[in-house]
Amino acid sequence: MNCRGCGTPLTLSLIDLGTSPPSNAYLRAEQLEQSEQWVPLKVQVCQECWLVQTEDYTRADSLFDADYAYFSSYSSTWLAHAERYVAEMVERFGLTTDSRVVEIAANDGYLLQYVAKRGIACLGVEPTHSTAQAAREKGLEIRELFFGRETALHLLEEGWAADLMAANNVLAHVPDINDFLSGFATLLKSTGVATFEFPHLLTLMAGAQFDTLYHEHYSYLSLTAVQRLCERNGLEVFDVSELPTHGGSLRVFVQRADGVRRALQPAVQHVLDVELISGVKTPGFYATLAPAAERIKHELLRFLLQAKAEGKRVVGYGAAAKGNTLLNYAGVKPDLLAWVADANPHKHGKFLPGSRIPVVSPDHIEKEKPDYVLVLPWNLLDEITQQYACVSTWGGRFVVAVPELSYR
Repeated sequence: MNCRGCGTPLTLSLIDLGTSPPSNAYLRAEQLEQSEQWVPLKVQVCQECWLVQTEDYTRADSLFDADYAYFSSYSSTWLAHAERYVAEMVERFGLTTDSRVVEIAANDGYLLQYVAKRGIACLGVEPTHSTAQAAREKGLEIRELFFGRETALHLLEEGWAADLMAANNVLAHVPDINDFLSGFATLLKSTGVATFEFPHLLTLMAGAQFDTLYHEHYSYLSLTAVQRLCERNGLEVFDVSELPTHGGSLRVFVQRADGVRRALQPAVQHVLDVELISGVKTPGFYATLAPAAERIKHELLRFLLQAKAEGKRVVGYGAAAKGNTLLNYAGVKPDLLAWVADANPHKHGKFLPGSRIPVVSPDHIEKEKPDYVLVLPWNLLDEITQQYACVSTWGGRFVVAVPELSYR
């Protein structure tokens, strides 16, 4: 395979997680009698542009289909993050009711609803029908499309040249990352700004966050790699912020390379220097994740087997993609994890891909009073422990597996 960023042949492996089904391919009851599509989950590193990427086995349109079950609005933490983002962008870039905002991967309207409340014209591009429909129900204008240069040209003809383009947690999800970025250079006004948010490769490695590796994530991003990608596609990075979301993310600010140029902020060079010192451009930096993943798998299995031997009941919380990577890599099935509760009603009554663990309403937690609740989306641990503080009243405990097994 060649690098999807620069075309260089890939020879350096980050990790091989065996095979698994796509992490958001939740099963309905009638599908339990059918086989699932299990495909290799291997991640490689380009030693030319240092883009970390999955090997190609699955098409985007099969991963992000009409039944796509990830809805952003079921996390209060994420909604608050989106509302703060809108307020900050309005203030920093002087957005008014004459401005135009376009969000790529608008999901269920979790962010654009706050733009619309300010009377600013906004448009969402979202390829998954389930979430696009939820956004429309909020009164938002949504185009059900995959984004790239061709889509950008059509939107430009319709008058959607953008003052601000937002792209949260989508840059990692696109197979043709050059075409995707070229679309931003096409649709932005000469004075426009685009922001990309994505989990930072440095925190992924430092925190052994191997469970964030799954088929829907084609790329794993450092600022080093993103800067090269932007330059190749007519964009320039002029600022970056470090965020706590998703275990540690970057928000990268870009502008058209041929447009009105804002001053390069010192934060860009700072993050690039930190990445360089950390070893992002050296093969040795990437050697630690595979043994850490194996250690985490063994710790989790020891905990689950011991709990079962002691007659303790363990359930999960959060039917998240990262949880599916962890459970399938570890080979966990319903005999060790009875069910997983999730706030998203679109997942209730379904089964996790691969492990086929049932997904239930959070009401089951208080009804069944389990001894342990394994929190799969560990990045939301504080939110979840606050929402379900009742667990402590019967002596139950919350558990996370990444980066190491710990209790709360």
